[in-house]
Amino acid sequence: MIKGYILIKLVPGLESSALSQIRATPGVTEVNIVFGQWDAIATAEGKSLFQLAKIIVSEVRSVQGVQDTTTLVQGEL
Repeated sequence: MIKGYILIKLVPGLESSALSQIRATPGVTEVNIVFGQWDAIATAEGKSLFQLAKIIVSEVRSVQGVQDTTTLVQGEL
């Protein structure tokens, strides 16, 4: 499995709705609210990098209230 950590910036006033939709997204395993430059961090998993990218681009980024994302892909040494 390929794991990605998605840093999410949300539109003010749409946070609750957006977070609910992101939590319900298949492949998203965890969503946490954070304070600072980003509003939330989600963890997503896919069988391949392509599948992970589809979850992020087609699902998470299309949620109304998601303003911006940056994804960190887990690596191993």
